[in-house]
Amino acid sequence: MEEKSGISIIFPNGSYDRCRTLSDITIHDLALDVICRSLSDKEKEQSLILGIMSKVTSDPEVVQFRLDVFEDIYKNPSFRNRMLEILDKIEFLKDFGSFRRDNEEASGTWDLVHRLEEIRDYIGYVESLQACLSDSSLKSRGLKELKKKIDGIYNDSSFAELKKDIEGLKGSTSNLKSVTLGVNLNERFEAKEIGLISVNAKSFTKASALENFGNRIAGKDKINKDEKWDGSMKFQPFSTGESGPGKLEGMARAKMMIENPVLMMAMVPDGDMGKDVTSHMDRITEHMLAKTMKAVKVVLNKYVGLSIMNITALIPEFLYYVRWAEFIKKMQDSGRIFCKASILSGQDTNDTRMKAKGFYNLRLACSDDSPKEIVDNDLEFDSTKNTYILTGANRGGKTTVTQAVGLLYVLAQGGIFVPAKEFSFTPADCIFTHYPADEDKTLDYGRLGEECNRFRELFSQCTKDSVLLLNETFSTTSFEEGFFIAKDAVRAILKKGTRCIFNTHMHKLASDIDSLNQESTKEGATVKAASLVALSDGGQRSFKVCVMPPQGMSYASDIARKYGVTYEMLVNS
Repeated sequence: MEEKSGISIIFPNGSYDRCRTLSDITIHDLALDVICRSLSDKEKEQSLILGIMSKVTSDPEVVQFRLDVFEDIYKNPSFRNRMLEILDKIEFLKDFGSFRRDNEEASGTWDLVHRLEEIRDYIGYVESLQACLSDSSLKSRGLKELKKKIDGIYNDSSFAELKKDIEGLKGSTSNLKSVTLGVNLNERFEAKEIGLISVNAKSFTKASALENFGNRIAGKDKINKDEKWDGSMKFQPFSTGESGPGKLEGMARAKMMIENPVLMMAMVPDGDMGKDVTSHMDRITEHMLAKTMKAVKVVLNKYVGLSIMNITALIPEFLYYVRWAEFIKKMQDSGRIFCKASILSGQDTNDTRMKAKGFYNLRLACSDDSPKEIVDNDLEFDSTKNTYILTGANRGGKTTVTQAVGLLYVLAQGGIFVPAKEFSFTPADCIFTHYPADEDKTLDYGRLGEECNRFRELFSQCTKDSVLLLNETFSTTSFEEGFFIAKDAVRAILKKGTRCIFNTHMHKLASDIDSLNQESTKEGATVKAASLVALSDGGQRSFKVCVMPPQGMSYASDIARKYGVTYEMLVNS
């Protein structure tokens, strides 16, 4: 994405430069690409939304700005639909109108008159934006500031004066319905020169043209004996004998028009021929409209800096908010719960950095095989629980919970409602993930070497304000080796103060949390780790997590009983 200048409802006050970008690996691990495909079936829109989501800001003011804008757009469906309709019309003018042309002097009469209509339409769209943004139900600072900027564009560009000028210019050209041409013939009755005779307020018809032509050639006394014409326009010759591309074609067409008068009132043909005819007409009528066209060009040059580009920059940002609003409305209609996040201030007690109630995994909720009832959970980050060692039965929901926490941050900091009953937090400067590597990425280092190398790179980028999500990290070697490396990694994470969830099968790591916390405190850490367990009841996965000591042995016995592999069950079978 390019930096937004002037107008933005996502990156206010140059905040684009203060964002950090999620890595492609993190985007994949959090399934953001998959979620974006649920928002739109258009690849361009999916890419646009993902591009905005991947730009992470930790500025509380910017995050609050986005949260409020989204709330306004979500709660006012008629407003968002009307805004998109207006912005689409403006974008159409930008992409297909004469605004794309840079050389004003090269524009013909007809192009300039057409552009007047386009600018008048554009002014009308800006006025519609003003009216739309005047909705009293809009409360956000972002949309109120946008209204002021649209007002500024209207006033700074003197649109009221321009609109009046256009109406006057349009009035002076609207009566132009036809022109009368004089054609000089050579001895073979071929058109030699064409000149303007008169400008008419009525259109010719085939009948009158044929009748007039027939009357004139019916008798010799009907043929004028000299070159005098009615009207005061000067003769401007167009010589068919000139050399160069298109001149022979022009002469042939002129000859056809004389020899076959029916063609005189025929529709101007499409394609290159039509363009040539219009070009000839431009040169002829330029004299008639000289004074008017001079005024037109002055007006157009005066307003050549119209802010159409600035306004169309809003379109992708509105699309971002609108697609999310439509998606969340659909999810809520199906029974899913979402809420607006709130930002924790420095005065909050107990050093709380995140408090989530009733949260669930959005990726799971929007999948085709999503269960009707999704288990939700509660979780907090504070000084006594800043790093979680998450253990539990295999396929018990550890990865799902880990991913869900990352999505909470990305959504909230993007201004979007989050899948939870309540969510308050301090924004993260970035989210990092460390999931098991694919086999083809481990050829140079081996799997453990690759994991260690990647973890070191991630850790070097983390700060105390980051969120780090580890999924079975250091599990590709023996238990002893993995435990040794993981223990040192956790101590370093505590020392840095990064919020972290370490999803692992190493129950001993969670069992040694007290000693880890003691060592880390001595080394200057101000936060502690806690054991988080994915609960199981008799071997049945509940997908609930709870802060409690690890349950490794009880899980094993539950699973053994479930599948009939205890000693008693085996020998007595």
